[in-house]
Amino acid sequence: MNVAIMQPYFFPYIGYFQLIHAADTFVVYDDVHFIKKGWIHRNQILLDGEPYPLVLPIRKASQNRLISEHERALPDETVEKQLVLIRQAYRKAPCFDLAMPIIEKVLRYPEVNVARYLLHGLKEVAEYIGLQTNFLLSSELESTGELKGQERIVERCRQLGATHYINAINGMSLYDAESFERHGIALSFLKSESEPYEQGDGPFYPNLSILDVMMYNHPQEIRKRIEQYTLLSSHRVTEEV
Repeated sequence: MNVAIMQPYFFPYIGYFQLIHAADTFVVYDDVHFIKKGWIHRNQILLDGEPYPLVLPIRKASQNRLISEHERALPDETVEKQLVLIRQAYRKAPCFDLAMPIIEKVLRYPEVNVARYLLHGLKEVAEYIGLQTNFLLSSELESTGELKGQERIVERCRQLGATHYINAINGMSLYDAESFERHGIALSFLKSESEPYEQGDGPFYPNLSILDVMMYNHPQEIRKRIEQYTLLSSHRVTEEV
């Protein structure tokens, strides 16, 4: 069984959904500390031809507390502002009418807990694209005790019966293949090969929010782009990167 484990992100970029596609079970890693400058509560969309921040306000955000312990701030007021911004940015995009109802459904979800709110968004977008991965919240699973870092990931994989752990390629320095292999778990890294798509009249900006991909691509086309990746062993990563 292929397992991937990643912190929850706010409308993450296409590579995040490639990781979801590669996994049979995707664990939303919400029982780790919040990262203020990470992608948990922010992303970028395209506004007037330039990247523009889309932010999920967090109540008393702190790197001393877990992601699962955080709540959204001013959810009703924020959502309406976000919807106005997104309509302004993408009202002329070819798939606006198709994608906007899903985006509204995600943003209007009433959950205030950040982890569960983001999990819902990931599930909705994955379903829209046609992905059938099983999602789990790490905070709701069996405890891994005092383990940290790689040891904690290995134990979580072992608990889930994983035979293959897949991580994004930019995390290759965090993991040692032998530590996984001792437990009968293969280790691979996902290298995205997604091609540029038409974003309007300006230059192409890669790795924007999946929101941007949805606005310019039909779900079937998104699915094709989601499948544009290669899984590399740690040895091949060392050779190719």
